[in-house]
Amino acid sequence: MIEYELTYLAKYLPDLSNSKHKEIIDIYFPESKRHPDLRLRKNGDKYEMTKKCPTNDEDSSVQLEQTIILEKEEFEALSKVSKRIVRKIRYYYSYKDKIAEIDVFQDNLKGLVLVDVEFSDETEKAKFKTPNFCLVEITQEEFIAGGMLSGKSYSDIEQNLKKYNYKKLIESSIQKTF
Repeated sequence: MIEYELTYLAKYLPDLSNSKHKEIIDIYFPESKRHPDLRLRKNGDKYEMTKKCPTNDEDSSVQLEQTIILEKEEFEALSKVSKRIVRKIRYYYSYKDKIAEIDVFQDNLKGLVLVDVEFSDETEKAKFKTPNFCLVEITQEEFIAGGMLSGKSYSDIEQNLKKYNYKKLIESSIQKTF
C-alpha cells in the first residue's frame, strides 16, 4: 500500500477533549541499524509488524507500507528483539475534512508533539494547507522519523528542533488522559 502523508511539529495543542485517543507503543529493529524501518506496534488492543520505505530517495511523504497483523502473544515474543521503544498517546483530531493524528510523546521524548495528516493521493496532499496549530511541515526531516526517534531522548533531538523555534510542549499544556 502507498501512503501519502505530511508531518508537522505542533505549535500548540487544539482542544482535544472530544478526540478519541489511544496509547501506541512502537518497537523498532534491528537495533544495529541507524534508521530501522521494521516496526512492531501495539495500537490500543491491536498488534502488528510494519515495514515502511520511501518510494524514492527525495520524498519521504510517499511511502510503501507493508503490514502484518499479529496476535498479542506474537507481539510479546517479538518485542524482546529491541530496546528501541517509542511510547506516545495518539489523538484523532477532526480538522477540516481530514483526521489529524496528534502524537504526544511520552517518557524520554516528553515535550515532543507531532501531527500527521494522511491523503488519498498526491494531488490532495499538494492542496493541503498547514493547520494553524502546527508550527512547520517537517516530513522530509530524517531525525523525526519513528525509527530515528526510537531509543532517543528529547535532549538528543533538541538542537534539530531549535532550528524550527520549536517550544517544548510541557505536561501542563497537555490534557492528562492516561
